[in-house]
Amino acid sequence: MFGGIEEALELDFFDDLESIIRFNFVEHYKELNLLISPSYLLEEPYRFLLIAVARGDGRLSNIFRKARVGETLGLRLLHELVELGIVEFENSREPALKKYPNQKLEKALRSYKIESKVRFKTPFYRFWFGFVEPYNQELVRGQVQRFFENFEQHFSRLNSLIFEQLSQELLNQHYHNELIINGSYWDQHSEFDIWATHQNGTRILGECKFTNRRVCKSEFSKLKQKAQTSGLKVDTYALFSKSGFSNELKGAGIKNLLLFELKDFERLLE
Repeated sequence: MFGGIEEALELDFFDDLESIIRFNFVEHYKELNLLISPSYLLEEPYRFLLIAVARGDGRLSNIFRKARVGETLGLRLLHELVELGIVEFENSREPALKKYPNQKLEKALRSYKIESKVRFKTPFYRFWFGFVEPYNQELVRGQVQRFFENFEQHFSRLNSLIFEQLSQELLNQHYHNELIINGSYWDQHSEFDIWATHQNGTRILGECKFTNRRVCKSEFSKLKQKAQTSGLKVDTYALFSKSGFSNELKGAGIKNLLLFELKDFERLLE
C-alpha cells in the first residue's frame, strides 16, 4: 500500500493499520499531498481520470465513463501518465472475435469491444487516488468520518490486488522463473486472476482468494466451468488462498491442481 514512498514515511509495523493510516494519511495529509508529483495530477481532468483508474476494473471504457472524459482526450492523458511512470497498459489477450474479415458476428457481440486495462505502477498512487484524494477537502478540514467509512468498506480491494500480484510472483517462482507469460486474463465471459504459460507450453490458470474462509471444492469446479465457457485449454490449475483450503479439496487428489496457502508466500522473502 505504501510502495513507492517508503523513504518519506516513518512506519511502525507493530502499530495496527488504523493507527498507521490515521497518523500518516489524516494527521499528515498536507505533507503527503506534496509527494504527488507532478502536482497537476491533483487537478482536473487528471484527478478524475486517476480516481476512475483506482476505483474501477481498469477497462478503458469504464475509466472514461467514470471520469467523464471522451476517448480521444482520455487516451492522450493516459499516454502522458504512462510516460510519467504513473500507470501502465495491460493489453487484453482475448482472441479477436472475427476469425476472418467478413465474418458476421451475433447481434449481441456487435457492440462488444476488446479492451486493454490500465494499472498503477506504484501502489501508493493507487491507494491515494482510490481512498484519499476523493475526500481531500474533508481531510484538509480535519473531517475524517467518511474517509474511514470508505476505507473500512473497500479496503479489501487493495488487499485483493496485492495478493493477486504476489500470487503471480509465487507461481513464477514455483516454476523456477520459467513462465514466459504471467498475468491476468479477461474476455467477454469472465475474468481470471492468472493465466500463465511455461516455456514448455504448459498453460496454468489461477485464482486468488483473499477472504476469511477456506476455499472449497465447489469453487474449483466453478473455475473449471468458467475456463470451459471462455474456451481456455488448461493444463494445470492453481489456487491461492489466504485462509487455506477445505479438507475435501485437499484430499481430492486432483493431479493437475496446485494449492498455495498464506505460509507459502514466505518463499518470496528468501
